[in-house]
Amino acid sequence: MSIFTRLSDLLKANINDLIDRAEDPEKMVKQIILDMQKELNKSTQALGKAVASEKMVEKQYNNAVATSANWEAKAKAALASGDQELAKKALSYKVKADEEAANYKEMHETISEQTDAIRSQVEVLKSKLEEAKSRQAVLIARSQMAETQKNLAKSMGGFDASSSMDKLNKMEEKITRKEAEAQAYREISGVDAENHDEFEKLEQDSKVDAEMQRLLAEMGGIQPEQPAEEA
Repeated sequence: MSIFTRLSDLLKANINDLIDRAEDPEKMVKQIILDMQKELNKSTQALGKAVASEKMVEKQYNNAVATSANWEAKAKAALASGDQELAKKALSYKVKADEEAANYKEMHETISEQTDAIRSQVEVLKSKLEEAKSRQAVLIARSQMAETQKNLAKSMGGFDASSSMDKLNKMEEKITRKEAEAQAYREISGVDAENHDEFEKLEQDSKVDAEMQRLLAEMGGIQPEQPAEEA
């Protein structure tokens, strides 16, 4: 049936292949499910119409069979009353009803087969749709992971690790050199300060000695006390 042309394509399609060819796999997966849902709705409506047609033809068949039985009963009644012409007329209507019953029976069998085929395909589509829904989250997660890995690979492709390491090494050497220079300045500054203090002390002692000599001279040459010698 024509309504199942696209349904057949969907059932035969490999979802993973479609995702590989899609520019946006996530949208593609969602669209596949939407398409399958639409096809399920259409096929369900078609199944409903087929079942309705099957029931209608079955009813017409049963009516034809009942009509045939009714005319046969009338033919028997006519024969019982001795009226063969009336019986023959009743039997002619019975034959016509039998022909209609045969036609309706054949029609019913054909429609019944078609209805069974539609029902079977609807069940297959339901199963495929449920499978697609259950796989949707996994497929989207795989797509996102693949996209992340691809972007990372692109980033790493334009990244020169050796050049970056060379720059880091040069920067480390520069910092080390600055640290050494700072240490040297600290050491030089420390020595200068220490020597300056010693020179100031020498100058101070010289002044004190000069003042001592001046006072001794003024006081008549009194000699400063010498420390007692040890025995």
